[in-house]
Amino acid sequence: MKRAFDIVLAAIGLVVAAPLFLAAVILIRLTSPGPAIFRQIRVGLDEKPFTCLKLRTMYCETGNVPTHEAGASSITPVGKLLRRFKFDELPQLWNVLMGDMSFVGPRPCLPSQTTLIAARRAYGLYAICPGITGVAQVAGVDMSEPEKLAVLDAVYLRDMSLAADIRLILATALGSGQGDQVRSVE
Repeated sequence: MKRAFDIVLAAIGLVVAAPLFLAAVILIRLTSPGPAIFRQIRVGLDEKPFTCLKLRTMYCETGNVPTHEAGASSITPVGKLLRRFKFDELPQLWNVLMGDMSFVGPRPCLPSQTTLIAARRAYGLYAICPGITGVAQVAGVDMSEPEKLAVLDAVYLRDMSLAADIRLILATALGSGQGDQVRSVE
């Protein structure tokens, strides 16, 4: 049921969001050099790597680090806007459609985030697909707190249901959570 829900919602989302996506791609390309789509290897289901897609919100020179380890100056002016409204996540609808991600689940981390990977492994969280949003994101807990994040992700695993997914998607759409925060001081 969860997979069918994800496929239908992602397909609808891709069609409905197409004009926003196109506008964002144009703005990104006009305001900073580099591709509009950012591709990054993340840890997915069964700890298998996959390519996560996002709209690029940082300058191309920014290292391959988790967002909470990037400096605030790494984010482009358009990127700040995209992050504020969570539009940078739109390409992940394709990841959902392809089965790499779900709408709701633990946010996929980088292979270099070994502490978080170990904490999630201990809770059996790699038995489910990573998500665009989840309990931790709605609660405002980012990847800078790996153990706390894993505990909240485990709450989702324990209470997972279609109703819970709908509540978390609505909470995210209505502005709950802020995602991974960048450092304000470098």
